[in-house]
Amino acid sequence: MDENICKEKMALVEKLGVHLENRENLAPVAARIMAYVILKGKEGTTFEEMVTILCASKSTISTHLNHLQDLKKLEYFTKTGDRKKYFVINKDSVVQHIDNIIREWLEIRGLHLEIRAYKETINIKKAENQEEKFDLDFHNDYIKFIDGAITSIEELRTKIKNRKFNL
Repeated sequence: MDENICKEKMALVEKLGVHLENRENLAPVAARIMAYVILKGKEGTTFEEMVTILCASKSTISTHLNHLQDLKKLEYFTKTGDRKKYFVINKDSVVQHIDNIIREWLEIRGLHLEIRAYKETINIKKAENQEEKFDLDFHNDYIKFIDGAITSIEELRTKIKNRKFNL
């Protein structure tokens, strides 16, 4: 592999690893394993390759690989005539992440609907002039944004579920 591409890949493994460490609440090595597997794509990566590339002991890689498999974040496949396991991202874990995002956005949407309804009530019952009335444009625009975002991510989810992508 070209030395510059290798450096770029490892820098991205580190950056993505930090992100996954925080987002998924993973140990640093587990997060770097996930990042490396993501960047390897559908070809997958072997245990031996991860030990070498990630500069970690066999027992450390093994422990974290087992944990990631238990969490259903990684899965493996084998090739005919080859005893090695090739680790790839479990597409179901991506779908679960999308489902979590949708749940969070729906919760935020619900809060904005309640806040807007409250402010509408105040505008009708208590505000005596235009200056005292709440401006509802922000909530209307934010709800519209969330609706669009949910529609887009649901389309992505459907494509992943229908195996339109090789992650």
